[in-house]
Amino acid sequence: MASIRNLKKDISFLIYEVISDVQLFIYLHPKKNTDKAYSIIEDAAKLYNLLYARTNHPDGKDNGKLVKEHYKSIRKDLFEQSNELFERTAKLNE
Repeated sequence: MASIRNLKKDISFLIYEVISDVQLFIYLHPKKNTDKAYSIIEDAAKLYNLLYARTNHPDGKDNGKLVKEHYKSIRKDLFEQSNELFERTAKLNE
């Protein structure tokens, strides 16, 4: 299924973007908010593992509507939670 493959690519892309932004912040500001920065990286890794596991194990494999709703909820959670991580990254410089 191409949509599952694209969902996995989206998960990888967004989470790695968060991690690379935080790593860039740490590189540019080595003495400023590093504990908060590392906690964002840890949260991003946890989110990646959670979403990837949910993608691999859909609910109600026999019912197409349940599977479709399952993947919609994963995509929604991905965008909401990655946005939260980006916002936390933006606040590091304050």
